[in-house]
Amino acid sequence: MTTPENKTSTPGERAQALLHVLKQKDLIPDGYIEHMTQLMAHEWSPQNGARVVAKAWVDPQFRELLLKDGTAACAQFGYTGPQGEYIVALEDTPSVKNVIVCSLCSCTNWPVLGLPPEWYKGFEFRARLVREGRTVLRELGTELPDGVTIKVWDTSAESRYLVLPLRPKGSESMDEEALRKLITKDVLIGVALPYVA
Repeated sequence: MTTPENKTSTPGERAQALLHVLKQKDLIPDGYIEHMTQLMAHEWSPQNGARVVAKAWVDPQFRELLLKDGTAACAQFGYTGPQGEYIVALEDTPSVKNVIVCSLCSCTNWPVLGLPPEWYKGFEFRARLVREGRTVLRELGTELPDGVTIKVWDTSAESRYLVLPLRPKGSESMDEEALRKLITKDVLIGVALPYVA
């Protein structure tokens, strides 16, 4: 029988208790939680990353800036803020496929990729991707030729990554808006490839 003395609290209950204490001690500014909730729900999105990548595919000067200073390039669209301070764009080539992971937790480039998907947070994905990247990508539906090297980039406090994939064949006549539709969160993380249906 569970009694109040030995009841185990849920993560949600613990979070609420912590929030209550922080508010009592006046350690959270007014409106902070609401502001962060608004960002997460309505402003941080992989559609932002799709916009950045599509622009880089059609604008050589922007592409150059993105590869030189990803933070400045993304800031041109207003994609800044928490987890978006140190953006590095990783350029795929015909012989290199870049993939992002956070081996310690689940950090991503929130303003441009949105919040991480559940599988990205999983210990199995984080541990296996580093050791057996090709197998993990295959299991996720991405088959790469044997000659392609997979580079796994571990997110850190100093770097938040965004994969700049190769522009797919068959997209040459597509405008920027149409190109955006080819780019998903999985493409931005590097576990999928953009393709023209």
